[in-house]
Amino acid sequence: MNFAMDSIACHPIAFVRSRFSSTQGMPIQTVAAQDEEGVIELRPEFEPGLQGIEGFDFLILITRLHGVRQESLQVTPFLDDQVHGVFATRAPARPNKLGLSIVKLLRREAGKLHFSGNDMLDGTPVLDIKPYVPAFDVRQTDRVGWYADKIRNLPYTRSDDRMGR
Repeated sequence: MNFAMDSIACHPIAFVRSRFSSTQGMPIQTVAAQDEEGVIELRPEFEPGLQGIEGFDFLILITRLHGVRQESLQVTPFLDDQVHGVFATRAPARPNKLGLSIVKLLRREAGKLHFSGNDMLDGTPVLDIKPYVPAFDVRQTDRVGWYADKIRNLPYTRSDDRMGR
């Protein structure tokens, strides 16, 4: 099988407005940031794509992690002091710097989506928005790798400057 190394161009459809101007001290997952609010400001040409979005409690955001200064295949994630392969982590220092956040939709005001569960920097480019549908998106599992012994620390763990600006 021949895998071509083609470029893929993605363009932001929106930007996140957030109180976070630095990665240091930010929550590291949306579930640990349930009280942190933010706003997604859609570019006007994409506003028609919001029709019907008010019917969902949660949204999945695909973002560009623009505040990450490095990309690495091995990282020491925020919840551990051991090195892991980046694909076995949720660390932001990824080859394509793509982020995934599940946020709670609070309300829509025209081309603005107010949400809670903000773990993103101000100005984060949003590449796509999808509705969260539990029947599609929830999987029950007991296998969570190295996270099994670390997940209890999530509510108390914040980002530091090891991967961000």
